[in-house]
Amino acid sequence: MEQLLTSFTDRSIELLGDNLTGIYLHGSAAMGCFNPAKSDIDLITVVRGPVSPAVRRAYMDMVTELSSAGPAKGIEMSVVTQDVCRPFVYPTPFILHFSVAHLEWYRNDPDGYIRKMRGADKDLAAHFTVIKKRGRCLYGAPADAVFAEVPVRDYIDSIWNDVADAEEEIAGNPMYLILNLARVLAYIRTKLVLSKKEGGEWALGSLPEVYHPLIREALGEYAGSTEISYDTAAAREYAAYMLGQISEALK
Repeated sequence: MEQLLTSFTDRSIELLGDNLTGIYLHGSAAMGCFNPAKSDIDLITVVRGPVSPAVRRAYMDMVTELSSAGPAKGIEMSVVTQDVCRPFVYPTPFILHFSVAHLEWYRNDPDGYIRKMRGADKDLAAHFTVIKKRGRCLYGAPADAVFAEVPVRDYIDSIWNDVADAEEEIAGNPMYLILNLARVLAYIRTKLVLSKKEGGEWALGSLPEVYHPLIREALGEYAGSTEISYDTAAAREYAAYMLGQISEALK
């Protein structure tokens, strides 16, 4: 992973030059629970001003090349301008984004991708919060100089947005939602900014024992176990309980 991060940083400097403010690592790789089989590498690139279509195309070529050579889930990254980081803007505009879910689109229509892959993303409030609390500056200005504090209401809206439909979606993505619901509730109750792994561990010490087997299964899968068989009905019951607890805690 370190070699990939070094390559990403060196090539970002080469492509963006004086327009580059900094590169920041967040997510599991910054919080000590990275699993190459289950985790992606989460990066935010901050620039001073606009980036031309030609440079965005070259940047995306670099990102997709490194992502394909990286862990199973590759790189997830966004490019933002520093004027939306301080003062913080929510939902946060971005000028480029990539995850492996978009790889085929980029390969099939790179010019269309460059033209259309921009907008605003509520998830960036959560990413900026992790960068401020637990992230790693790979290059450039320190995070505290670039990112303003994300207001609590915006951070909560961001993390709530990620789990609001958990009752319907948990059967299709149980590990992610079991652990993510736990870390959302942990933040609302304790203001702790946790990884998914830490959220699951917090839940084992804080939630009713009836949910512990489900949480242990999710932690086992996150750690790399393939011997996992989720009880879908139990997962939906857990999601309903957790959404109820989150809603109650927010009152």
